[in-house]
Amino acid sequence: MGDEAVRPGTAEPDAPALILYTSGSTGRPKGVVLSHRNLLVGAESVSTYLENDADDVILSALPLSFDAGLSQLTTAFATGAHVILVNYLLARDVVRLCAKHQVTGLTCVPPLWIQLVGETWPAEATQSLRYFANTGGRMPASTLAQLRELFPQARPFLMYGLTEAFRSTFLDPAEVDRHPDSIGKAIPNAEVLVLRPDGSRCRPGEEGELVHRGPLVALGYWNDPERTAQRFRPYPSPAPSWRAPEIAVWSGDTVVADEEGFLFFVGRSDDMIKTSGYRVSPTEIEEAAYSTALVRDAVALGVDDATLGQRIVLVVTAPLGAELDPAELTKALKHKLPTFMVPGEITVLPEIPRSPNGKFDRVLLRKEVAS
Repeated sequence: MGDEAVRPGTAEPDAPALILYTSGSTGRPKGVVLSHRNLLVGAESVSTYLENDADDVILSALPLSFDAGLSQLTTAFATGAHVILVNYLLARDVVRLCAKHQVTGLTCVPPLWIQLVGETWPAEATQSLRYFANTGGRMPASTLAQLRELFPQARPFLMYGLTEAFRSTFLDPAEVDRHPDSIGKAIPNAEVLVLRPDGSRCRPGEEGELVHRGPLVALGYWNDPERTAQRFRPYPSPAPSWRAPEIAVWSGDTVVADEEGFLFFVGRSDDMIKTSGYRVSPTEIEEAAYSTALVRDAVALGVDDATLGQRIVLVVTAPLGAELDPAELTKALKHKLPTFMVPGEITVLPEIPRSPNGKFDRVLLRKEVAS
């Protein structure tokens, strides 16, 4: 198709373009309304730091109903890259398609990455990979190390995003060795802040809420003005009285920034475990569990308890072909965690349920554990 056949669109930049429903990890799913501007700026921003171009072959293994899955399409459209759409059944299908199509870019969520490192990757499936990217939760350090060994020539991109702003941060691959636990800094064309409840900025090392401002902030929630007003709020800065306030998105996620401005994810406000007077990040417990090499998957939850406020329950699966002894895991965790963070209960399941976006379904797990 020649350039003469391409005609500019007539839609207003800030008109609604589509609705993406959140996975409902902290309640019923919400319909996030994205504008045409959101989609275009998001595609340009992500393809810029991933350095996508027309020579790339992107394997789209995530659902298109998930913002990161849709991003595989939009970045390809923005750069003219070749995108392979796949509705895989097994993790080995992803390996096979990487080999068949000589894939150069692969983005997954942690549960899928954990499965993929357990597969056999022939040279023809890895030789073309230019980058691999993680989103939808923190990747276990052990999984990242295995992926870097599997794909020694590929650059690792650790990303953080929320559906309400499409994508917020990424860690420069050159900084992975120095800051392996960081979610990085703001993506191009966005500003990410760490704020106190009163809207003032947190000091380095002080925990606060991640707030995203810029052209990627969505229009709000579909037919839900109450929850829109809670999450989409005016950016706290002085502005002339004649100017409409800028709307930022308040993520509900707790983060902390270091002296250099690198951001570190602490946890979702709704997922934080409150036990014995402490606020505990489930991510820290899960990372400790992965570091023992005794588990394949791990999800830490807080369950109501009359004495503790919440007791810590760790739901795990055993490594493939192995058995898992909860007592052995508890003993290992006592060497890695303070006493108040050691799970009081460990539940071993054959598989951990997942949401439609491929993430671990914490809502369903919490209901099952509580019952």
